[in-house]
Amino acid sequence: MTKAMRPSYHGSILLRWCDSCHVPVLADRCHCGNATREVPVTPPGDARPAFQADLNLINAIYEDHFGVPLVPAGHLALLNKVPDRDRMEEVVVGGGIPGSIRYIPEERRWEPIPRPEAGTLLKPVRHVVVVDDGAVPAIRDNGVSVLAPGLVSIDDAVFAGDEVFILACDSTCIGVGRARVDADTACSMHRGMVVKTRRNVKSTITCGKATWDDAVTANDGVLERSESAAVRFVQDVCSRTELSKNISYSGGKDSLATLLVVNKAIGKTPLLFADTGMEFPETYANVKEVAQRYQTELFSTTSENRFWEHFNQRGPPAINARWCCKICKLDPVQQLIRTQWRECLSFIGQRKYESLRRAQSRRIWKNPNVPAQLCAAPIHNWTALHVWLYLMRERAPYNILYEHRLDRIGCFMCPSSDMALIHMIEVDYPVLWAGWSKHLEEWQHFRGLPQDWACAGRWRLKEGRELEDDSNC
Repeated sequence: MTKAMRPSYHGSILLRWCDSCHVPVLADRCHCGNATREVPVTPPGDARPAFQADLNLINAIYEDHFGVPLVPAGHLALLNKVPDRDRMEEVVVGGGIPGSIRYIPEERRWEPIPRPEAGTLLKPVRHVVVVDDGAVPAIRDNGVSVLAPGLVSIDDAVFAGDEVFILACDSTCIGVGRARVDADTACSMHRGMVVKTRRNVKSTITCGKATWDDAVTANDGVLERSESAAVRFVQDVCSRTELSKNISYSGGKDSLATLLVVNKAIGKTPLLFADTGMEFPETYANVKEVAQRYQTELFSTTSENRFWEHFNQRGPPAINARWCCKICKLDPVQQLIRTQWRECLSFIGQRKYESLRRAQSRRIWKNPNVPAQLCAAPIHNWTALHVWLYLMRERAPYNILYEHRLDRIGCFMCPSSDMALIHMIEVDYPVLWAGWSKHLEEWQHFRGLPQDWACAGRWRLKEGRELEDDSNC
């Protein structure tokens, strides 16, 4: 749908690993006193915990292709989203990167992309290529591709384009790559390339079991310092204005962490929820639960009718035509603020690691579309892992959607979602998606659009327009 972007730094990559505690750490030293080491994730490096549903997916992908799961039971894993044509996630286990998973929208499937370090965790039984001892040093040490003269055997299941493990005769993993030919062809070749070996940034994997409670303990000092800095920021901002205060709450993890920080800084603070009418049922449940748990007043906007009125005039919102944010969020929020407070100070769960635009944003700002709202971001410098460890420490009621493979919370049909997420929602929320598909198909018919416009996700990009940033959302 869109071209892959080059990795970019939104801030220092803070992810490190303690080989003694077998947990991720966001400091040079673990709480246990031992030094930590860098984890060489791809920028921006905003890694997050892999929940059980994530682990099930990862292991199913690797087991289907290689015959064995990737992540051993009891080991902590993280996912680091990296720039790709649709969706690609690096898997972090044991302080290293044994591989990734990539979504192929046209085929509606995930593919595994292993690294040689995966050999620390698994012994593949399918899609393997064995080379003779004479070829091992060149492949292992220099990343030379597998040539026909050095081939000993190749799994019958290998087809051109498949990811494979390259093994020595003693079954040691010496490399990974993508097959250039089918197994049948490879066996009849006398020269030429069989596998294009892939070079990756090397990493170290130290196996060991741990729990997320262990990770929270290991990061105790980091969390204390991060919370204290955020609390001071909130108190400082409040000391400089008499505006009424509230917390912009979306049902997502970042706004929940912001709520906890603000409440510790200045006490119970009202919540402001922009209800687009297109939220997941779980989000509505979480907003209600959080308001009750923390005994805070809840102010909500309503926008569903506005959305469909504009849809009927303009068609669906797109990545490069996101009229939905202004119509369904910003305008209603401006109206509610004018009615309730006239002007206000809103604490927003915005983080610099989310996007380049947010990395360049100030921590205190005004959106020109909501002039009545002064915004401030207490957790601007936090990574996703800061947020998750903090929520775990506080036993906070986060949105259950995160445990169902969603990494961000928003409208269920957000055009900025990748096709991997959209296809998952189609399956997991058939009633919601059927209603949305009906509207897309009606617009497609009305405008005489191509047959695959709705079903292939082409509605997500309006032709002839430049891509927009998220500065107005």
